[in-house]
Amino acid sequence: MKKILVVALIAALIAAYFAFDLGDYLTLDGIKAVAGRIDAFYADNPALVIGGFFLAYVAVTAASLPGAAIMTLAAGALFGLVLGTVIVSFASTIGATLAFLASRYVLRDWVEARFGKRLKGVNEGLERDGAFYLFTIRMIPLFPFFVVNLVMGLTRIRTWTFAWVSQVGMLLGTIAYVNAGTQLGRIESTSGLLSPGLIGSFVVLGFVPWIGKGVVGVIRRRRVYRGFSRPKRFDRNLVVIGAGSAGLVAAYIAAQVKAKVTLVEAEKMGGDCLNTGCVPSKALIKSAKAAATMRHADRYGLRPVEPQVAFGETMARVRRVIETIEPHDSIERYEGLGVDVVKGRARIVDPWTVEIARDDGQTQRLTTRGIVIATGAEPVVPPIPGIEASDYLTSETLWEAFEKREEVPRRIAVLGGGPIGCELSQALARLGADVTQVEQGERVLAREDEEVSDLARELLEEAGVTVLTGHEAVRFEDGALIAESAAGMARIEYDAAIVAVGRKARLSGFGLEEIGIDTDRTVSTDEFLATKFPNIYAAGDVAGPFQYTHAASHQAWYASVNALFGQFWRFKADYRVMPAVTFLDPEFARVGLNEREARDADTEYEVTTYRIDDLDRAIAESETRGFVKVLTVPGKDTILGVTIIAAHAGELLAEYVLAMKHGIGLNKILGTIHSYPTMAEANKYAAGDWKRAHKPEGLLGIVERYHGWRRG
Repeated sequence: MKKILVVALIAALIAAYFAFDLGDYLTLDGIKAVAGRIDAFYADNPALVIGGFFLAYVAVTAASLPGAAIMTLAAGALFGLVLGTVIVSFASTIGATLAFLASRYVLRDWVEARFGKRLKGVNEGLERDGAFYLFTIRMIPLFPFFVVNLVMGLTRIRTWTFAWVSQVGMLLGTIAYVNAGTQLGRIESTSGLLSPGLIGSFVVLGFVPWIGKGVVGVIRRRRVYRGFSRPKRFDRNLVVIGAGSAGLVAAYIAAQVKAKVTLVEAEKMGGDCLNTGCVPSKALIKSAKAAATMRHADRYGLRPVEPQVAFGETMARVRRVIETIEPHDSIERYEGLGVDVVKGRARIVDPWTVEIARDDGQTQRLTTRGIVIATGAEPVVPPIPGIEASDYLTSETLWEAFEKREEVPRRIAVLGGGPIGCELSQALARLGADVTQVEQGERVLAREDEEVSDLARELLEEAGVTVLTGHEAVRFEDGALIAESAAGMARIEYDAAIVAVGRKARLSGFGLEEIGIDTDRTVSTDEFLATKFPNIYAAGDVAGPFQYTHAASHQAWYASVNALFGQFWRFKADYRVMPAVTFLDPEFARVGLNEREARDADTEYEVTTYRIDDLDRAIAESETRGFVKVLTVPGKDTILGVTIIAAHAGELLAEYVLAMKHGIGLNKILGTIHSYPTMAEANKYAAGDWKRAHKPEGLLGIVERYHGWRRG
């Protein structure tokens, strides 16, 4: 009702404007006529005229009616430069603020309900720099001020900020118009007021805030760098610390644009992904899948056999896979690309100097214009009593330990129900181990929807894993893990214990604390991936918020390009479409929102689910577990998120990643030819299910009657 009253009041003002032909007065000739007649009345009743003019000006601007410019001229003619400027300045600000509040009150909730996700970035930017941008717009009369009022009302900028910035930002334009109004008799048309020269002056004034922002930036940089001596010349354009996914990409990009770059790595080239993460785990998972296929060969019309797992040979294969990929990330390759690769431990001495304790025993100091910190992450080891004496393994240390074994450990305890814990549990159980997985929470893969977590648990248990959710590890003792649940204590005896409860950024030993780079769980960066020092950037797991190899490579582009060319232009890291895959069998892949996240964010959505057991290729390969679940904007084919559980789900997801990145909806996926028979057809069929749910029933009824008429 209140919104209706606001709309009714505005409508009444607009109606009065047209009903009483007020537009005739708000013209140049009309103002001249009124000004000529009102002089004597103003001399006898100054307060009444000023008050009436003030209220009329507020009403015109609040209702977004045309004529504010003419009234500003009238203020100059009636009241002179000083008093006219004061009256118009405050009246225009009050009227603009009322229009702003009306727009906010009547429309913002509706706009945010429909476009909330798109507005999120806008509101974040306005929260950070809203005053600056509004001031710039107010300085340039080319922007219709009534549009600015209404649009700003739809954002989250504060009312007080809007008011005072508008007051200051419109002042110069107000003075120019009021001053012109003092010469009202000589003005033939308002077009003469905004001559190209005057507009050009305002445009130049509009750039003043940007110049000021640059000056402020220089002052801030000087303050940040206070106490450090900047070198007169530099040995390098860029020094990259860490040769994992982020570091390799950053160094590669720098070399390709002919920058002089040094890449420093303390351990093995390729980082965790090549040596202890993605590559060895996927090699192990493939061997485990082969064992499971043998065990269940009857699904394919073959006699099942119990695989004879030669674990030493299995681990030797894992090693061969790593060695086959190693040349892609090798010192020789990167030196061939023009990168100076140094083996050793790097420490940042000051914002432009990196000291390297080289593996050959020498110490090297390099001055550099830019630095990229890409030191990665390491496993989290929780402070559980007895853990240090337990001979525990992590996702990093288990490979070397397992390479020394000829047989798979008979009993394995896995602590953690996230992606790493689930992948290792299923694989090792398939290879013959008796695996018990302990998770403190109530579900494995807790970030996913419940049906996804439930299926993950079902797959683990089918592989032979004993899954203990709701169990908190309380201590290690005598070759056993003691876990507590609501039902009591559980004792899990093991021959190998794997701690897989998460990973944390590597922050120590690189000089970050000494020079004052902010760290909490990760290196603190801005949206450009810069630290507090504008020439030092971070990328990959050490920067967060993701711990994916592809996210690290993605960030590395922004970090390296901004570090090398940031003096001209910097690019904000774009995380809008970030895929993730958990390599269970079948795979779990996701991009965008799932239902749990959509509910938490109060995002309205529709769900379309296509079951893989209906897909011809999946049936032919006896790979019928899973589904494609697509979240869309209600009534539209715009994709909010996708979850896929299927064989090769990681590959199937790529089509949706591309679609979401480039604004392609389900209709276009449906209209794209997919080869038959392939797993990728699942994406088209999911789009088809969405289309059937949104078919135009009314139109189809008319078409049905048309066909009936055609049949006679």
